Amino acid sequence: MLAICGMAAQAADIALVGLLPGKALVVIDGGKRQTLAVGAKTGEGVKLLAIESGAALFEVDGKSRRIQIGQSVVSSASAEKPVLTLMADSGGHYITQGSINGSSMRFLVDTGATYIALGAADARRAGIDPHKGTPGITQTANGQARVWKVKLNSVKIGGIALSNIDATVHEQDMPVVLLGMSFLNRMDIRRDGQSMTLTQRY
Repeated sequence: MLAICGMAAQAADIALVGLLPGKALVVIDGGKRQTLAVGAKTGEGVKLLAIESGAALFEVDGKSRRIQIGQSVVSSASAEKPVLTLMADSGGHYITQGSINGSSMRFLVDTGATYIALGAADARRAGIDPHKGTPGITQTANGQARVWKVKLNSVKIGGIALSNIDATVHEQDMPVVLLGMSFLNRMDIRRDGQSMTLTQRY
């Protein structure tokens, strides 16, 4: 787990929620999302040094810190915000039960997925007509696949409930629903050994 330590009161909590060419989308100390260009520094003293594949390199208090997208460096979480802690299975995956549009689903946390992704059968159970969405092509481990981009009315895992979330529906069935960044970018994510804690930010 990445951590920012030190006695300095201004040590920042960083969440990397997105990457653009030469820029990073970050949330500092639980504040508003901001866009930071390479070489720029925030008012909290966090400087973006470089963009890497799926990660960004920051300088904080004179020390460099590499943070992967979907991963947060946090010191605490408000007890008023919904929190869910997941434990990794034997393969290192984080799997949990939840629901989409009120229908029970099995989710796999996937910080590499841009959107929540579900198969055709799960979409039918959730009352989703993918053909009312926007057609497109996505790249999977098995090659390109046809998908439809849709909006999910509600997504719930544990005490965390979000509405109006972007998702893609695949033409084929899938063994689990991929819990992608369209959901996770609204969380602070903390990994500690085999546990992952999701804290809803907004």
